[in-house]
Amino acid sequence: MEPLVISSRITLPASDLSWSAARSGGPGGQNVNKVATKVDLRFDLEGTDALPEWVKDRLRQLATRDAEGRVIVVSSETRSQATNLEDARERLVELVKRAMQRPKRRKRTKPSRGAKRRRLEAKRRNAEKKKRRGKVDW
Repeated sequence: MEPLVISSRITLPASDLSWSAARSGGPGGQNVNKVATKVDLRFDLEGTDALPEWVKDRLRQLATRDAEGRVIVVSSETRSQATNLEDARERLVELVKRAMQRPKRRKRTKPSRGAKRRRLEAKRRNAEKKKRRGKVDW
């Protein structure tokens, strides 16, 4: 298996990647019972030195992992094992790229004066409406 190029600066070495094939579920006729086309690609997240620690932390949050901490990417889209392996590799690239994008910090906002006024008026109208539902004292 070749190394997986994420960007111009980051490449996942082939030694950190492993894959296995299994029989795929779903449609496919008799072929599905004979051919192992589902691909299970695993990336050794804990043992790799190719990614910075902050990217590893984000990947731990984003990705599905097994008991040993390896990232799991499964593909069974097509009836071809080679195509599914390529698809799984592309999904892993996208996953790592998404982990490399730092989330934007939330800007704290406060409600406008008009929004506060409208909220309080609505509360007052609601309270008056409920007060009028009470017993009438003749």
